[in-house]
Amino acid sequence: MTVGGWRPARVASVEAATPSARVLHLTVEDWPGSDAGQHVDIRLTAEDGYQAERSYSLGSYGSGSSIELAVDEIPEGEVSPYLVRDVLPGDELEVKGPLGGYFVWRPGGAGPVQLIAGGSGIVPLMAMARAARDASAAASFRLLYSVRRPVDAIYRDELTAGAGDGGVEVSWAYTREAPPGWEGRLGRLDDTAIAAAVWPVEAEPTVFVCGPTGFVEHVADTLVRLGHPPARIRTERFGGA
Repeated sequence: MTVGGWRPARVASVEAATPSARVLHLTVEDWPGSDAGQHVDIRLTAEDGYQAERSYSLGSYGSGSSIELAVDEIPEGEVSPYLVRDVLPGDELEVKGPLGGYFVWRPGGAGPVQLIAGGSGIVPLMAMARAARDASAAASFRLLYSVRRPVDAIYRDELTAGAGDGGVEVSWAYTREAPPGWEGRLGRLDDTAIAAAVWPVEAEPTVFVCGPTGFVEHVADTLVRLGHPPARIRTERFGGA
């Protein structure tokens, strides 16, 4: 039963994604479905009645009673350490959503799409990449994914496998440590690296950028400097720089 917009949810499965992140599948009562890129609020209630709420992007999209979250632990956080370290299949929590209507992709739009993710900012963009694949629109998508190290890449196996199997084209960027044999640059994304990986300005892509605040602001400023119209750049950010 939905109370105040909150729906009961049960953890169906959990799996490790990176050393600090987990993918959670939740079964949500009366889930209405979601668009790729939307998010939910999660509420936890302690035995003493104390409640904590946080917003998390959906890695899933569409109808059905199951949703997917990928949660990266914030060590000083109230909710993410529990979701990453302690939650088990069968545990119950509450979900409100889906939320958000601006940072979404729906099939049928004209023109190419550029996705740019930093760290766990990949989650809503993964939902878009999956939706594009399922709509046979992946050829018009490109994804630039920046992580500290290869081991920190959420959904790495799916992205790597999907690139050759009807999935989106992926360009990787590493800021601290690259995989063996890597011939690209190492470090923060700069104008040259971004320009080389994204759709050219002439293609008039719609760009979705998600990640930590500092990353998103840096990438958005760079895109504008490269000539991409601000109106075509949609951003979603979290946390500090």
